[in-house]
Amino acid sequence: MSLLTIEHLTQRFGEKILYEDAALRVNKGDHLGVTGQNGVGKSTLIKILTGEILADDGTITWQNNLKIGYLDQYVEIVGNFTIAAFLHQAYQNLYQLEQKISELYEEYGQTGEAKLLERAGTFQTQLDESDFYQIEPIINELANGLGLTALGLNRPLKELSGGQRSKVILAKLLLEEPDVLLLDEPTNYLDDTHIQWLIQYLNSFKGTFILVSHDYHFLNAVTNCICDIEFGKFTKYTGNVEKSFAQKELNKEAYLKQYHAQQAKIEKTEAYIRKYKAGNRATMAKSRQKQLDRMERLTPPGSLLKPQLTFPYQPLVASLALMTEQLVIGYDQPLLAPLNLSIHTGEKVAIKGFNGIGKSTLIKTLIEKIPAISGEFHYPANTKIAYFSQDLTWENDYLTPLSYLSDCFPKKTVKELRTYLAKCGLPDKLVNQSIRLLSGGEQTKVKLCTLTIPQSNLIFLDEPTNHIDAAAKESLRQAIQAYPGTIVIVSHEEEFYMDIVDRIINIEELMP
Repeated sequence: MSLLTIEHLTQRFGEKILYEDAALRVNKGDHLGVTGQNGVGKSTLIKILTGEILADDGTITWQNNLKIGYLDQYVEIVGNFTIAAFLHQAYQNLYQLEQKISELYEEYGQTGEAKLLERAGTFQTQLDESDFYQIEPIINELANGLGLTALGLNRPLKELSGGQRSKVILAKLLLEEPDVLLLDEPTNYLDDTHIQWLIQYLNSFKGTFILVSHDYHFLNAVTNCICDIEFGKFTKYTGNVEKSFAQKELNKEAYLKQYHAQQAKIEKTEAYIRKYKAGNRATMAKSRQKQLDRMERLTPPGSLLKPQLTFPYQPLVASLALMTEQLVIGYDQPLLAPLNLSIHTGEKVAIKGFNGIGKSTLIKTLIEKIPAISGEFHYPANTKIAYFSQDLTWENDYLTPLSYLSDCFPKKTVKELRTYLAKCGLPDKLVNQSIRLLSGGEQTKVKLCTLTIPQSNLIFLDEPTNHIDAAAKESLRQAIQAYPGTIVIVSHEEEFYMDIVDRIINIEELMP
């Protein structure tokens, strides 16, 4: 049975056409993954389904009386809630029901009307059949699963980082148990352990979900069907990512054969028309022209721009690229025990640890974005540092990628900057659009582009794979491998860095 029907969906942003006359049906029990390259409109589709964006054309039809839950990582939380108080809001309707029962008993004590007792009894039955008396253990189990207990359930939300806050919002959404879950990049701020927990949860989820994720390992583990967005159309496949992409490749091969066969027929017919349109066979030539005019021509197979990332290297003569001495990081309180780290020149190192432990704080301290609490760190002379931040925040998101890079690198020509952006996988038609109109993946490519222009010998990468598609990830992987300098990477995708790093530092072992 169809829970969601999308028909004739068309959506444009400026000159960019995301969908044109696209259609999709989502059935009860579908665990649907949405795939496609950066900028094809995966997150936009979720926003259209929630009503956050109004489609240019088409119809979106939901089954009646569905409870839909949406993971909005940027939702504004009003009030001074603690983590625990915010999670308890998921059961607000049950607490209101309990309050009604109390009010009915109080009113009965004053009036003695029997019907009040009957209503109270009906409401009490509803409470008994719900999870009301299991709320605390349910919240505690889920908080443990997503790593919230380690943050402290009495901690105010306003003290949390963006990633920690996103986990709390995800936890509340799961507690609400909607009929349909809409999840946009839910693993962006989860570490390996909590991703495994989420995989188990989604595999046991009895409802329907629509999931956008660039983590294909995660998608492969939780989906039973795929909606692939390409060239403005939706194609639904049965099976997980691996099975769907295998079917997609077969379909692509079949389509290419049909396309080339049709092109050969068109070429042959046009040659016949040119040869005989003015001779004895002119009538036959006109007939064949009419056949051509009526022919439904197959769309030429498109060629999507593939990134070709490279990080320019400035040679450095030194055995150690970085050394810390009793370095204590944190804000008001130390997050870790004093750090004594040594990283050799040319070494590729991954920093591992659960979300919120201080991985990003460590990098921000080492690039002097925030001060150390105590201790020291040292670089050799002539160290040139490049830094990628996971936050998609811009001082002015009305700038275009081209104008942003022009401000960063004023000595580069427009032609040179266009070439750099193209090599990072950003099509020429997007370089003059406002950054705010770009997808998360396209914005990430603009940020990665800033690492491909200046020379460096030490690169810090903080969750560089968030938002980017498979082609961009593979290009980034190759760029890291080819870079002669030193790289320190933080990533929740162990599959991405496992075979390209020389060493993993687990900072959970360094907690005070």
